[in-house]
Amino acid sequence: MLVNMNEVLRPAKQNKYAVGLFNAVNLELARGIINAAEATRSPVIMGTAEVLLPYGPLEEVSYYLIPMAKKASVPVVVHLDHGLKYETCVKALELGFTSVMYDCSTDTYEENVRRVKEMAEIAHSYGATIEGELGHVGDNEGSAEGSSHLADPSQFFTDPKLAKDFVEKTKVDALAIAVGNAHGAYKLPPKLDFERIRTIANTVDVPLVLHGGSGLTDNDFKQAIQEGISKVNIFTDINVAAVEAEFQRFHSMDKGLIDLIPAAVEAVKQESMKKMQLFGSDGKGDLNKASVTPDNIEMITKLVAAEVAKYLKK
Repeated sequence: MLVNMNEVLRPAKQNKYAVGLFNAVNLELARGIINAAEATRSPVIMGTAEVLLPYGPLEEVSYYLIPMAKKASVPVVVHLDHGLKYETCVKALELGFTSVMYDCSTDTYEENVRRVKEMAEIAHSYGATIEGELGHVGDNEGSAEGSSHLADPSQFFTDPKLAKDFVEKTKVDALAIAVGNAHGAYKLPPKLDFERIRTIANTVDVPLVLHGGSGLTDNDFKQAIQEGISKVNIFTDINVAAVEAEFQRFHSMDKGLIDLIPAAVEAVKQESMKKMQLFGSDGKGDLNKASVTPDNIEMITKLVAAEVAKYLKK
């Protein structure tokens, strides 16, 4: 079932679990993620990021992500992560993505607010949701998601007071925060600022997002979720799991691509299932199917209206 982020993150925030965002730049990744969500009865957020578009163009990715989400027996959000350009975010919405992240975190605070507020109005007109970022989450060396290496990440941690102002002014539906996390694989164990997570969660009324989840310990995840994280982004772990499975299957040159595909799908499924169970979202998918509340009925109405408008244009 295709839904937007409010329909899966609001229950997660209320009930102290998190929903995973898993990037799917090809069909094997998408199949593994959906299989995991259905096996664990978990809501899931599936998508891609702007820096990953060279590996899977946005329009091509939409051809399989959106139909798969609609056919799934659990709630699935199709999300553009780290949209860097206005045009990319709008294109994702036009293609049917139900959520976008407009990452203006490297801009000045005032410019971040202005740009994200504008995109929030556009996203909401499509019945979609929007995520913003305050502070800045850097990238570990070799990260597929960027090359923003921060000498002192603590200088870019999210300010709780600004977080409240940012959410109120932009009307974002979820807020990504910088609390010692980074994209890609960690060379040294990260030290998350759990007190900062707790403070921000008690300051704003929208779900909080933890980027750079791959490589954190199970205890890191559990405590971060307990303190207020409702969405966790994962890519490196499933990306590496798929390659490792293919290496194990590829013993000689008489193997073809079709011999490797099932191994990659299963590896992604198993790794995604581990994360869903760890985040506590397993078993929550069936509950969210009927999550029509006064809070999100307006958003659902807009989503239906947007679909009708698209149909009438054809």
